[in-house]
Amino acid sequence: MKSHHPHHTSVVQRQRSARKSQRLMRRVLPFVASLFLATPLAGPVARSLANGHAPKYKSNVSMVPLSRLESTAHDLYTSLGAEQQGLRFEVFQKALTGYLNLKQAGHLAENQDRLTVVDFDLPSTEKRLWVLDLSEHKVLYHTLVAHGHNSGENEASSFSNTNESNMSSLGFYVTGHEYEGKHGHSLRLQGLDEGFNTNALARSVVMHGADYVSEAFIKQNGRLGRSLGCPALPLDSYSQIIDAVKGGSCLFLNKSNAGYASKYLDPEAALTALTINSPAKVKIKLKSARS
Repeated sequence: MKSHHPHHTSVVQRQRSARKSQRLMRRVLPFVASLFLATPLAGPVARSLANGHAPKYKSNVSMVPLSRLESTAHDLYTSLGAEQQGLRFEVFQKALTGYLNLKQAGHLAENQDRLTVVDFDLPSTEKRLWVLDLSEHKVLYHTLVAHGHNSGENEASSFSNTNESNMSSLGFYVTGHEYEGKHGHSLRLQGLDEGFNTNALARSVVMHGADYVSEAFIKQNGRLGRSLGCPALPLDSYSQIIDAVKGGSCLFLNKSNAGYASKYLDPEAALTALTINSPAKVKIKLKSARS
């Protein structure tokens, strides 16, 4: 006989919800989880490498879990070869933290393991966009990217979520569907950080190609051309990049000391996402940092 006790129904619902969450994360997190399980106490080394000095801990008990997350991020960063491609660890760690939290929240597609990072701490004359394949441990693209016209000249220093501001908007986005528009092959972007980029769709902030994003333009003008707020890409690679990241992948636009804050940068939540979804037995073949 089936029980109709409300407590029993609640338990069943929670079990179903947990199984659904586990299925969603199963494809995405094994490679990160395996690193997490393999590096229980390596965080202090990673922290000292990132900050250039020995860390000060208030309590070993409270600091070890987050150290594990940081150590996991550092191992993945090394496996990707991201440092050799100019991506700073502190920026990658923020992007990965948001990626894990967005994946846990169900904002990203289950079959999308790509993470795109833009670092506006760098000037427009430097390659400051990276497309990372987290499951294959590869940097797929490292290229130039433009910022908004009113965000600054060579360096982006001002940002806005306001329509017609012609500024870039910081934070986490999820990629949408491609389409053919006034810039040709383009990709819709949905901002997820309230107050920072949630008007992206209404502002038509999209990923597209532009002739002002090139080494030739830099040589002639001393900087890239600027968009109306879109992360515009070089004409020789924009279409391939759009095809690589379309359909529910994570995009993160970074700028230090710009007043940006996000609930998706919560490291404890990212640690929980790793812990509750870590399979009991995970076998993963990691690339050697020397290969």
